[in-house]
Amino acid sequence: MSADAPPTDLPQPLADWFAGRGWQPHPHQWAMLATAAQGRSALLTAPTGGGKTLAGFLPTLAELIAQPRDGLHTLYVAPLKALTQDIHRNLTDPVAEMTAPVSLETRTGDTPQSKRQRQRRQPPNILLTTPESLALMLSYPDAGEVFAGLRSVVIDELHALAGTKRGDLLALDLARLDRLAPGVRRVGLSATVAQPDTLAAWLSASGEDDGRVARIDGGEGPKPEIEILTTREYLPWAGHMAVHALGEVYERIRAATTALVFVNTRAQAEIVFQELWRLNEDALPIALHHGSLAIEQRRKVEAAMARGELRGVVATSSLDLGIDWGAIDLVVQIGAPKGVSRLLQRIGRANHRLDAPSRALLVPANRFEVLECRAAVDAIRHGTLDGEPARAGGLDVLAQHILGMACAGPVDPDELYHEVRHAQPYRDLAREDFDDCFAFVDHGGYALKSYRRYRRLQHDEQGRYRVTSIPDAQRYRLNVGTIVEAPTLAVQLRKGRTLGEVEEFFAQHLTAGDTFIFGGEMLRFERIVGLTCEVTRAKGPDAPKVPAYIGGKLPLSTHLAERVRGILEDRREWRDLPDPVAEWLGIQRWRSAVPGREGLLVETFPRNEVHYLVAYCFEGRNAHQTLGMLLTRRMERMGLQPLGFVGTDYVLGVWSAKPLDTAHIEALFEQDILGDDLEEWMAESSLLRRTFRNVGLVAGLIDRQVPGREKSGKQVTFSSELIYDVLRKHEPGHVLLRATRQEAAAGLTDVARLDQMLARVQGKLRVHHLPRISPLAVPVLLEIGREQVHGEAVDALLEESADDLIAEATAPELDQASLPLD
Repeated sequence: MSADAPPTDLPQPLADWFAGRGWQPHPHQWAMLATAAQGRSALLTAPTGGGKTLAGFLPTLAELIAQPRDGLHTLYVAPLKALTQDIHRNLTDPVAEMTAPVSLETRTGDTPQSKRQRQRRQPPNILLTTPESLALMLSYPDAGEVFAGLRSVVIDELHALAGTKRGDLLALDLARLDRLAPGVRRVGLSATVAQPDTLAAWLSASGEDDGRVARIDGGEGPKPEIEILTTREYLPWAGHMAVHALGEVYERIRAATTALVFVNTRAQAEIVFQELWRLNEDALPIALHHGSLAIEQRRKVEAAMARGELRGVVATSSLDLGIDWGAIDLVVQIGAPKGVSRLLQRIGRANHRLDAPSRALLVPANRFEVLECRAAVDAIRHGTLDGEPARAGGLDVLAQHILGMACAGPVDPDELYHEVRHAQPYRDLAREDFDDCFAFVDHGGYALKSYRRYRRLQHDEQGRYRVTSIPDAQRYRLNVGTIVEAPTLAVQLRKGRTLGEVEEFFAQHLTAGDTFIFGGEMLRFERIVGLTCEVTRAKGPDAPKVPAYIGGKLPLSTHLAERVRGILEDRREWRDLPDPVAEWLGIQRWRSAVPGREGLLVETFPRNEVHYLVAYCFEGRNAHQTLGMLLTRRMERMGLQPLGFVGTDYVLGVWSAKPLDTAHIEALFEQDILGDDLEEWMAESSLLRRTFRNVGLVAGLIDRQVPGREKSGKQVTFSSELIYDVLRKHEPGHVLLRATRQEAAAGLTDVARLDQMLARVQGKLRVHHLPRISPLAVPVLLEIGREQVHGEAVDALLEESADDLIAEATAPELDQASLPLD
């Protein structure tokens, strides 16, 4: 449906509210009202600042004003707790000004237990929640009463949920809501939609793009004004923190009304905040926000930002989505964005208005990131977004959902199978997979059914199943959700307050007296007591460590990678690059060759009696890590004595004791490397064990929390590894092992992307045998030490300074041996 649908009458209080501000509803807001009057679901795509959220709620407000009622009318589901709080703030005032008989509340993991219980007895008209809290509410026996009168579900930032495990859980819960409240309308809101057909199918009650979901286009807003910082400082060849440019970033913050400074990892947030605070001679109010900080600290920052009291906030993806802070007039992205859609979301936080362009500054941390930033800006200019194909729903999520439904009441397997297949991620779910998930929830499967712990269901004479005991239901409710964080410890000041959390892995490597940065403060580690990392405040010149957060690195999108290759191939694009980057590429072209859109450039060169292979794949860190493992396994069999490998988002580097000729390289990059080599490696690697732990936590095989206590990360890992070994030995086809392999192939190893790359480059390898390192290979060699393999040869990690490598790569003499071999 276009955004010029005919107007629908507004109730007088709502019409007066618009008139009092001198506003008229936008065409797409009228269209949402018209669609609701027809009882249809809708997917609204509108630019940031275009009133998407108000458009989603207008039909609800109009109906409740015209026909006041008690009970739950509309569920609003958001991917972030902070977003529910923000929407609550932004709706409360208009509702009060209209004197509308509308009650609204939030329901998240932070909501006190007493309030949660009262909401079940007396639900508000509008409930703002998250996927996890919705799943929890549906697990209670009174869910049918709570949701019986539900009329609509509004899902904000739909693109951030669809295609994820959280989205799988939400899709299953929407299928249950459709049973509890037949005909409930579904509304999806998003500013960035690459594949509207897929999202429309996700929203549909049938799980298919069947035309039932109206598509409403809110038009295009002003193009954002995006600048890529050309630093006056020396632009590094490698590194990810962009510390060199933070003086210039501080100048931009000082010149702005309010700046939101985005980074890609929590560790980077700590470093950037600390450096900005060191530079803050003007004592500007600058804050820090990321998911490991204490809830109270995050809420304090959000409230101060809403009041316009801060000049800057350093944040991770914890503030990516939807937050409406009108005072922000500049968004800064530190480091490459990794995806076009993600960058647009972040840029949209500035000038949250339809009549003003958002203003953003991209700050590349190194030379490759300059190319990535340029590719992202070009994509935004041409209106192209990242988009991945729809994926099948996770079997571990399905197992969790089955248990949740059995907690709510008796479950008939046939009826539940029919129900879950109306959720788009499970539209093609095989009955065998469903039955295996159900059997796991019932008794654990063949290898585990003798343990009482896994007998969680009991059935009646009608063949219906319900949860066996109250403790089983309690365990489910304590562990509901699909977000699996690395094991963490609370960071607590000795005899003081809790500051947040750090990963257990990081804390275990600290010794008494070590210092680290957290929450913008220098802290001294004292000891670990139970699940608490005790600290004191530290002062002095000691170089601090920084908390490490596993999995914090965002993957480079396929779309952005293709655009980077395009920039490298087209020399006309180089004219607009900063001089150091253009010169870097020029020397690379003279010394070897420059990667392009087609084929694969592979270089070899000797260095300090070690032989290097560098492949310019541009397929992201996960795919490169997998390819590195596979190459070194094959090299071992070929007698080439591999020593190790390292992968960045752009390049893969492998080193060995013996040299590789062109025939070796062609054999290494054959597509069949994803066959037996991959199966053997995955079976032997720790990756599957780590993945199984995550799958087990989601599926309910392992509890992170049990009534009255919480397990440590060590206990959870130990439990999961024992069960993993038992299942591999006695039941290798167990549904959770299948789910583990599925997840590892789709995410951590990025096998599909790797397969596409190998298919694309068959017969198109460009092999250059060089006498010394090339300029584009320098960054990947500076990463050496991150990953190793152990083979026949002794591991020989190089600890070279960047200056030495750069000098060698840019040496002026031209040697005939540096020319490529035909």
